[in-house]
Amino acid sequence: MYALLARIARLLQNTTANHEDESVAHQLMESADACAGNSPHHAQELRDAASAYLSVVR
Repeated sequence: MYALLARIARLLQNTTANHEDESVAHQLMESADACAGNSPHHAQELRDAASAYLSVVR
């Protein structure tokens, strides 16, 4: 019984951590989309930062 509860707790912790990581990358991509018309170079930098963040986290 304890092993089952420990596995569920680990699963919930991993799911929460992955969700937080995705939200950071998601925010960067939304910012890139928002400024793409005004500053394409800055938008590309934000996209690169989101990609780099995801590659480091995973």
